[in-house]
Amino acid sequence: MERGLKVQYFLGANSPRGFYSLYDQLLPPERARAVWILKGGPGCGKSTLMRRVAAAVEEAGHRAEYILCSGDPGSLDAVLFPDLAAAIVDGTAPHVVEPVCPGAVESYLDLGQCYDRAALRPLRGELTGCMAGYRDCYRRAYRCLSAAAEIRRDMRAGLDTPQLRQRLARRARGIAGREFPRTGGAPGGVRQRFLGAVTHRGPLCLFGTAAAQCGRIYELSDGYGMGHELLSCLLSAGTAAGHDAVACPSPMEPDRLEHLIFPGLSLCFLTSSPELPYPGERPYRRLRLDAMADPELVRQQRPRLRFARKVSASLVDEAVSSLAQAKAMHDELEGLYHPHVDFALGEELADRVAAELLAPA
Repeated sequence: MERGLKVQYFLGANSPRGFYSLYDQLLPPERARAVWILKGGPGCGKSTLMRRVAAAVEEAGHRAEYILCSGDPGSLDAVLFPDLAAAIVDGTAPHVVEPVCPGAVESYLDLGQCYDRAALRPLRGELTGCMAGYRDCYRRAYRCLSAAAEIRRDMRAGLDTPQLRQRLARRARGIAGREFPRTGGAPGGVRQRFLGAVTHRGPLCLFGTAAAQCGRIYELSDGYGMGHELLSCLLSAGTAAGHDAVACPSPMEPDRLEHLIFPGLSLCFLTSSPELPYPGERPYRRLRLDAMADPELVRQQRPRLRFARKVSASLVDEAVSSLAQAKAMHDELEGLYHPHVDFALGEELADRVAAELLAPA
């Protein structure tokens, strides 16, 4: 594990289907000791509270897993503390989180109490006006992403042959034989996380999260979206051998795998594409999945593939532009709220949560 790198994921994605949530994967209810569900509107300090609690927990020597906001990756949506079987999560829309065992496990924390309500009442008109068109921006972004995903599926379909699937499965079996020693125990578990997201900054991939957990990185060079077949085979083989996995779907196609991490083996498989190339030093292994496609098919379809990639990228750019407009509206809204928020009270609430988390069981 590289020092200084944080384990960060997304649990929500701006996808062709709209907002796609994996928040039910944050922490299995049967294993959870404590979960705080934050409630409160824009600018009330939810992300700040989570960072303050996480800093205290990490200073005490425990691990933290940060869940970033897909709308604004500079903001937090949740923090998981695996050593403590605990989490803090923003429970407001669109990632609404409801308690499974309220009181015994989950507790609500209302940050709305940090607002100066008397000072905000005269600003009601401005606050409402700031969000005019906000939802329309997201709807347009999702329409653009849907069109881009359809073009990508069409691009992939032209190269997807039984022979290619056989090559990918054969390669996966070879890797599994080398990398997945049998533990002799029960099958491994699977957690789902998004490693990438389409954000107001553009498409992102948190490659540093893999480096923070894994010393061996397989880079899958995949310009046509073919990696799902290989990753699915590896996931089945790894968990059958008894190893826990983090399965990372594609935000553009949430039913298809894009990355795969086995933290206990210090091993991961990262998809690298022309849009999001692998930024690290030389990986442990590099697999050119593009080279496994039928070269004659690629040659015949090269003009169409080039055109499809260009149009798809333009549609994603349009989606990003709409997300950026929505982010600007949200920033303006937070700017109106911030002068009327008692952040000292938020710090007190954070310190109270941290103390409860770190108290002896």
